[in-house]
Amino acid sequence: MDYQIAIGTIFHDLKEMDDPGEVATYIPELAGVDAEKFGVHLTTLNNQHFSIGDSDEKFSIQSIAKVLSLTFAYKLEGDYLWQRMGVEPSGAPFNSLTLLEYNNGIPRNPMINSGAIVVCDILISHCKNPKTELIEFIRSLTGNKDIHYSKRVAESEKKTGHRNSSLIYLMKAFGNIENDIEEVLDLYFNLCSIEMTCRELASTFLYLAGYGNCPYSEERIISVSKSKRINAIMQLCGMYDEAGEFSFRTGLPGKSGVGGGIVAVCPNQYSIAVWSPKLNPNGNSFKGMEFLERFTTVTESSIF
Repeated sequence: MDYQIAIGTIFHDLKEMDDPGEVATYIPELAGVDAEKFGVHLTTLNNQHFSIGDSDEKFSIQSIAKVLSLTFAYKLEGDYLWQRMGVEPSGAPFNSLTLLEYNNGIPRNPMINSGAIVVCDILISHCKNPKTELIEFIRSLTGNKDIHYSKRVAESEKKTGHRNSSLIYLMKAFGNIENDIEEVLDLYFNLCSIEMTCRELASTFLYLAGYGNCPYSEERIISVSKSKRINAIMQLCGMYDEAGEFSFRTGLPGKSGVGGGIVAVCPNQYSIAVWSPKLNPNGNSFKGMEFLERFTTVTESSIF
C-alpha cells in the first residue's frame, strides 16, 4: 500500500469538505487557534514517514497526553494502579461528577479527567520532580528534546479548571488522592498543555505499535502485556463518549484531545496523527474522525 497516495487523496477530498465542527472555546488559549489548520503524519515501525498539510506545526495535544502519563505511571506503579481506577468505558461526559460519586471516588478509566488526575497523583508519589521526570520520559519515547509544556496553555487551563477542582476534591473526600491538591492539579494542567506536531505525535506513540518497544532507541518502554492493556484502554475509552463510534468506524485504538488532534495505532505497523481543530459535539475532531475512517478503509488496516 502506498500510504502517501492514500493520505494525499483523502486529505484533498476532506480539505474542501464542509466542516460543521467548532473550535474549543472553554479554554481561552485554544479559542484563538486557526480553525482551518489540517495536518496528517504517519510513521511506520521501519521508520518510514508520510505527511501532508500542517503536519509540522505544533498544537496543544491536550487529553492525548493522558496515554503518556498513564504509561509512565503504569511503568512505576505496576498493577496496583488498577486499585485506584477502573478500565471500563464511562458512558458519561469526561468530567462527570455524578459518575465519580456513584463509584465512590474511583474513576471509571484513566482517560477521563478524574482518572488522569489520579494518574498525576501516583506520579507525584513516585517522582522527586514530577513535571521534569514526566516530560523527560515523554521525550525519551522518540529521543526528541523539543517537546515542552506550554506555560500559556497551562495557565489558561488553571483559570478555567473549576470542574477539575471539583473532581479532585471529591476524590480526596473518598480517600483516592494522596498528595497536595494544588500540586496534583498543577501537574495535570501542565500535562494537558504539552504541544507537539503531527510528526512528533505519531513518532511518540510508535512504542504502542511496537508492543511496548521503542523502535528509535530499541529500548523496551513497557512490557508486551502492559502495551496490550494500554491499547485496549485506548480502544474502549480513548475518544471521550464516542469510543464505540470511533472503533466502529476506524477499527484502531485511538486517543483524541480537544486541541483537535487524534492519534491512532495499528499494532505491528504504524502510528498516525491527524490535526484539525474543529470539534464535533463529543469533543473529537470532525475531520480527524472522517480522515481515519476513510484511511483505514482504503488501506484495510483495521485490527479487526
